[in-house]
Amino acid sequence: MGYVVPDIVEVFAETGQELPTLTVAIIATSHFVAEWGIWVLFVVILIVIGCLYALRIPEIRLSWDRRLLHLPLVAKVSRGTNTALFSSTLSILTSSGVPLVDGMRIAGEVLSNEWLKLKIREATESVSEGASLNLALEASGYFPPIMLHMVASGENSGELDQMLARVAEYQQAEVERLVSTLVKLFEPAMMIIMGGTVLFIVMAVLLPILSMNQIV
Repeated sequence: MGYVVPDIVEVFAETGQELPTLTVAIIATSHFVAEWGIWVLFVVILIVIGCLYALRIPEIRLSWDRRLLHLPLVAKVSRGTNTALFSSTLSILTSSGVPLVDGMRIAGEVLSNEWLKLKIREATESVSEGASLNLALEASGYFPPIMLHMVASGENSGELDQMLARVAEYQQAEVERLVSTLVKLFEPAMMIIMGGTVLFIVMAVLLPILSMNQIV
């Protein structure tokens, strides 16, 4: 758009004939990319750097992580990944003889989502006051039902560490399946987008040629 297209459409512009709307649009886009492309790239880089810096502020990071847990697809991946991390870590700690409350405090710190970390701290406080792990996690509203059912079963049967390990395996497998599906969908989507872009440029070049042939 910045180097190739201008050389091609310049021939049509010099003929003085009325150009198709599609060709006019591609010429305008090409001029914009050639004149402002570097500045747009510079602004995008500044925005990315600014966002990364802003996410270092605890309040902003907490609000951002909370929003992530409600976005389509992103929420499922984030919840699944963090659930797997928490369950796996807590399973290892409890099976090693670490008290449940201490294990929850430690396992909560391995999470990548700050909002879920906060909810785990609240759940830890509830457990320390006598609540069951199942009810404490359910009160947060962010953990999947399958995890809550398996945790409740583990508490009743005395096999909490084993159930947590199964939850971790299940959640990790779910995340891997979802990511694999998204990747498989991304490839044809990119082919369609790239094909559409090429078709758009080719039609913008061919239409003036066809118009000139009709005139001749």
